[in-house]
Amino acid sequence: MRELLPGLFHWTAEHPNIGQEVSSHYLRDGAAVIDPLTPSEGTAAVRDLGAVRHVVLSCRHHDRDHAAFVQEFGAAFHVSEAGVNEYPGEQIEAYSIGDEIVPGITAVANGPIAPDDTVLRLDVEAGALLFADSLLRTDGELSFMPDSLLGDDPDQVRADITAALGELLDLEFDHLLFAHGDPLVGGGHEALADFVQRNE
Repeated sequence: MRELLPGLFHWTAEHPNIGQEVSSHYLRDGAAVIDPLTPSEGTAAVRDLGAVRHVVLSCRHHDRDHAAFVQEFGAAFHVSEAGVNEYPGEQIEAYSIGDEIVPGITAVANGPIAPDDTVLRLDVEAGALLFADSLLRTDGELSFMPDSLLGDDPDQVRADITAALGELLDLEFDHLLFAHGDPLVGGGHEALADFVQRNE
């Protein structure tokens, strides 16, 4: 668990269903965990960072350990309005694009990969964008999900994602965060612009 920027923390843990390391984040100003999977140190390590009053999912498939965090901290549970059907019987606060979900976290776009796949903007040092599944970063490189996860027409989905990413360049941000992949602290706007240009 490490502090990427003042008040913004990141950790990874192995997802039991996919056998891969995935990323979770905590924003102190918003008292929110995003796509939380319990760190190796346990939920107590998150409690040590500050209050946890909100659990935010960037897409419906990132349920991970959300229930444990909701129960332990008494946190509100926030899911895209396009993904609430995934959680029958749970108390949910649905969000839509344009909503400030909690202080400092705004839903700014949907990734074409799925109607609930959301890009979140975090109000930290010049701004950070957090991607659900539409964009990854592995071995220092931005990339798309594998073709097997892009539906029947991967070429079209990649083109649609690229167009959507291009629209994000109008926003103010300098950092990139990922539910799947390593964060990019600093130079994020330039890196995203280069990725869009290469894939147009």
